[in-house]
Amino acid sequence: MLLLLLAARSLAADLNPVIPLWPKGSPGSPGSVAQETVRLNEAGEHIVSNVHVPSITVYLPPPGKATGASVIVVPGGGHRELWMDHEGYRVAGYLADHGIAAFVLKYRLAREKGSTYTVEGESLSDVQRAIRLVRSRAADWRLDPARVGVMGFSAGGELAALAGTRYDDGAAGSSDPVAKQSSRPSFQALLYPAIPRGLNFSPQTPRAFLLGGAQDQPAISQGLAELYLAMRRAGVRAELHIYDGVGHGFGLRAENTGPAAAWPQRFLEWLDTEGREQPR
Repeated sequence: MLLLLLAARSLAADLNPVIPLWPKGSPGSPGSVAQETVRLNEAGEHIVSNVHVPSITVYLPPPGKATGASVIVVPGGGHRELWMDHEGYRVAGYLADHGIAAFVLKYRLAREKGSTYTVEGESLSDVQRAIRLVRSRAADWRLDPARVGVMGFSAGGELAALAGTRYDDGAAGSSDPVAKQSSRPSFQALLYPAIPRGLNFSPQTPRAFLLGGAQDQPAISQGLAELYLAMRRAGVRAELHIYDGVGHGFGLRAENTGPAAAWPQRFLEWLDTEGREQPR
């Protein structure tokens, strides 16, 4: 039984490797850190906290389905923890099954008790580094470096929105091949996001897929509508879905019903209308 368990873990690691964002240590993290914490809730979902070594978990589509597009998946959890299943691994598995490479991000948590990190400092930096890392490995993973997007849920949506307005072309003179890459996401999907203040949009802002529930708190449900209008006024290509009778945190769950259960298909349709590549 032990050998079977070890073999299963080894296979999972081979299929979905975990790659640290900074192999030589994360800027802003303490030199000596405790292991991250994982707990299970009543539904058996994995909830992670105490993240000091940010990473991405890789989900690649079968070669015959691969489109060349990829998404950094950013789970939520109020910047205190990360809900890794319905806002992370399940989403990534679905995307990979439909030809989109996905990379589930574990980022440092700014509002966890005792944290020295900030949302717009280390947490955002982790998202930007993930985008750069995927671009730097595009040839290895058979990805189009011009089609690396970001998808965030709740607090992760806040980070995705920040990444969509605060990006740079990379440091061309750096000795780090990852740092040379642009941090601009090619597109952004914001699902029931906490909406940052002071976002500035322009026609160069990455196109956006916005989605939430009408029964969410007004700052999100009404804020999404206002965000959509602000984007459109600035010349950003954006699409908005707000589902009646739906609240916060639905993610990708088996118990979702109605339109909220079909949001992943709506996202793929949106990619199709934006010129999604054929499998190669």
